[in-house]
Amino acid sequence: MNKILIFYASYGGGHLNAAKSIYEYITDNYSTYDVEMIDCMKYVNKTIEKITTAAYREAAKKMPWVWGRIYSDSQKGPLAHLSSRSNKIMAIKLLKLLREKQPDLIISTHPFGSQMCSYLKRKGKIHAKIATIMTDFAPHDQWLIGSDFTDYYFVAHNKMKEYLISKNIPEQHIFTTGIPLSKRFLEKYDKNMILKSFSLSKNKKNILFFGGGEFGLGKTRTIEFFRTLVSFNNGLQIIAIAGKNEKMKIAFENIVEEYEAQDRVKVLSFTNQVPELMSISDLVITKPGGMTTTESLASHLPMLIINPIPGQEEENAEFLERNGIGIWIKKDTDVNLLLTDLFSNPEKLQKMKENTNILAKPNSTKNICDILLQ
Repeated sequence: MNKILIFYASYGGGHLNAAKSIYEYITDNYSTYDVEMIDCMKYVNKTIEKITTAAYREAAKKMPWVWGRIYSDSQKGPLAHLSSRSNKIMAIKLLKLLREKQPDLIISTHPFGSQMCSYLKRKGKIHAKIATIMTDFAPHDQWLIGSDFTDYYFVAHNKMKEYLISKNIPEQHIFTTGIPLSKRFLEKYDKNMILKSFSLSKNKKNILFFGGGEFGLGKTRTIEFFRTLVSFNNGLQIIAIAGKNEKMKIAFENIVEEYEAQDRVKVLSFTNQVPELMSISDLVITKPGGMTTTESLASHLPMLIINPIPGQEEENAEFLERNGIGIWIKKDTDVNLLLTDLFSNPEKLQKMKENTNILAKPNSTKNICDILLQ
């Protein structure tokens, strides 16, 4: 086995980040392999990729209930069949690439890549091994289309493995490794140095707040939540990341100025220091995307969950609550009361932190690559 293709698709950043982690590990540790990352949807049809990516973003941002319905309907029924049919058609275009590259192994972090390749394998057009990496904490049947021709499934936890077995996927094809994780989350960081670099006190609890989100989800509610958080002022420090959402960043800064909280609240735009910031934090407030959840678990951070997209993120939120790791902030949640309860009962926060050990799989990337290549 010499040639490896890693397929991803640009519907959210998690699929890309998982692909990058696998790519980097193979490049660093299996230098005899020729490995390449490709956006499979962009390759088969740039126009369709552009339209569908934009549609996903707009639905998730402005009409999340629509995306939730699409997610549910794509599990079964006419929409599921339509999705499968369209991927078969696009697979013919992908075949040109596969004949050119002649991969021995295809790793896919998005179900569309797995569907197209398994269809081609069923038709005898390709003979490569196919590995599917599921990048959420809840299963969805779109991942399982073409399972008879998929050689490996990598899942986040044992309940997902049990579900796949119930769908007649052989147990020996399923590996509970966790979602691929950047090696930077395994590094040891100097806490005092990081605190100093962000002008933060050494003697306060730190809350990491992801407020921007890739699609600027739930802007009004997020700003209201941030205001409550800043006004709480109970010996806490807040690091708020607005991402690429400039309007959100300005709204955050206005609230910080209103409460004269510059000494205890730091507002950042996009940053590549998430591993460092998680290493100094005691609690993370975030949407429960598969990748962010994986990073939080690896950093042993209890989670307060805000604005989950209906569909996979709501399923992730329910899963985290059931396992005592996260608390889903809903419309009727009294945030002040919740924060008071958490930080006046340190044993409760500590228990949530300990529960992350059950699900955290910090060596996920290594384990996936070793299974595939050793």
